[in-house]
Amino acid sequence: MLAIQASRPGGPEVLEAIDLAESAPGPGQILVRHKAIGINFIDTYHRSGLYPIKYPAVLGQEASGVVEAVGEGVTRFKVGDRAAYGTGPLGAYAEAHLVPADRAVKIPEAVSFETAAAIMLKGMTVEFLIRRCHTVLSGETIVVHAAAGGVGTLMTQWAATLGAHVIGTVGSAAKAELAKAHGCQHVILYREEDVAARVREITGGKGVPVVYDGVGAATFEASLASLGRRGMLVSFGNASGPAPAIEPARLARGGSLFLTRPTLFDYVATTPELDASAAAVFEVVASGQVKVEIGQTFSLKDARRAHEALESRETSGASLLLP
Repeated sequence: MLAIQASRPGGPEVLEAIDLAESAPGPGQILVRHKAIGINFIDTYHRSGLYPIKYPAVLGQEASGVVEAVGEGVTRFKVGDRAAYGTGPLGAYAEAHLVPADRAVKIPEAVSFETAAAIMLKGMTVEFLIRRCHTVLSGETIVVHAAAGGVGTLMTQWAATLGAHVIGTVGSAAKAELAKAHGCQHVILYREEDVAARVREITGGKGVPVVYDGVGAATFEASLASLGRRGMLVSFGNASGPAPAIEPARLARGGSLFLTRPTLFDYVATTPELDASAAAVFEVVASGQVKVEIGQTFSLKDARRAHEALESRETSGASLLLP
């Protein structure tokens, strides 16, 4: 079967198409024949070596499809079930993948394969960020960086359903319109405006209780400066490079601030946590309260081009590979 592997750490050029032998599922595993594969920034971190893995490696942690075979002891799935996964194991950039049954979930009939592949990792990320990392409350004003991206558009919509007011940052006028269409009350062009100053202006000088920052190096200082007293900076990604180290006293000077660097994997570590998070995502999507924006699709064989587009900020909404 066709698969895309990173032969070594590096840029998109290290991605190569290979013919990978298929294997039968072992105990506790299911074989998922893919219908759609999610593309996420964490894939670029694995490819580049920012998050070290063993090379060569088939990339990808998120996909949806049909269960083609089940291993010994599997009771969560049967052949023919619609299934999705979003936390690995690595190997989703392929026509099929062996996945532990306890790390996959069934897809409700109201959710398409494409939507499931676009929201498993991003949707569960948003779920834990706004419901469990910092619980977003009605009436709060929050900052969401990269508000026109895959995570950003989902977070903006979901936060709006909770009654929050969202200040989104984006890199272009076109993306500003997209962010507004998904529920941002205010949009800041971070390349042209002083983000922290605008946040203070919008909030009457108070700052915000939480900033969700998946961009990293380019926005970290502005994120800290946008927080109100006892505010929380949730640094959950490195799209522009890793955020800098800071001394703890900096948080005190900023107003007894909180800084956290969470990962989804620690919030869906158990099967009950995974099931609950995925169920919340599917429910809010199936209800129509959160609409999934699939901005672009690429053929599986064009994974290199997909990574180039993602890292050059050419994409909007979610991106998929189609086998």
